[in-house]
Parts: sequence; structure tokens; C-alpha cells
Amino acid sequence: MNLIKTNVMRMLDAHRVPYKSYSYVGTGAINGGAVAAALGQNPAQVFKTLVTVARSGRHYVFMVPVCAELDLKRAAIAVNEKSIDMLKSRDLLGLTGYVHGGCSPIGMKKQFYTVLDSSAQNFDTIIFSAGRIGYQVQVAVSDLSKIIPFVFADICVQQN
Repeated sequence: MNLIKTNVMRMLDAHRVPYKSYSYVGTGAINGGAVAAALGQNPAQVFKTLVTVARSGRHYVFMVPVCAELDLKRAAIAVNEKSIDMLKSRDLLGLTGYVHGGCSPIGMKKQFYTVLDSSAQNFDTIIFSAGRIGYQVQVAVSDLSKIIPFVFADICVQQN
């Protein structure tokens, strides 16, 4: 399969950040768990990019494992806000330049404060959207900070 080069991949190249690219085009995968399965990867290592809006009007980006759920209270605490909500899908393209299902923390129209779930520290690399539906990149967690600033926090709903 021919893998196209996305803007995210071009940015990684420009910063000389090594990465591995994946495509799940044609697999029928439409949610994070199915994407991880289609790629043959551990779902705990595959992350989704979520964009939120705080009561203050500021926007934040959160990266969590595809099978986990963002805890909005923990997320608000992590960014020192009273409350946050998920951004409406219809507002995503105009704000970030990405569509739902193809949103990457790299290459948004504007760099937003980004929080990576602390579980990412359990892996040398994580996999996330390459900025286009059907494409993912695997990047060393230590290299991600060469492209975007981020902090770690426990932001997922805790499983009992």
C-alpha cells in the first residue's frame, strides 16, 4: 500500500524526528480500539487527540489512550481551569485545521496547551494521528517535545 506523506510527517521530517508511519485505510476501522487492532498495536500505546474548551474560553488539547476516556474534572485540574468541555465536532476544522478522526497534536493552526496522559511514560514510543483519517505515526515520547510543548498528567477516567 502506498503511504501518503501528511503535513504531520513533513513537520517530523523538518525537525529531524524519527517516526514510523502506519495506514489503516481500507480496514473499516472507525474507532480507536479498531484502529489499534487494525495496526496490530497495543491500544494502551495508541493515543487519540481531544480538543476541549474551558469556561474561560481557552482551548486545550489532551492525548489519551484510544480505549480510555478523558476525565473532564481531572483535565480541568491539569490545566488550572474550573471546568472544560469537549469541543463540538463542527468547530474542530475551523479551530485546528483537522477533521474529527484525523486530529493530530502536531500541525494545528495554532499551538494549544497540550496534556499527555501520564500512561504514555510507560512506553518508549506512542502512536497517534498523522493528521489525516487512516494514517498514524509512531514517535518517541522523548522526541515529541521537539515538535510541541506538552505536560504529563493523570487525565483518564479511573477504572475500578
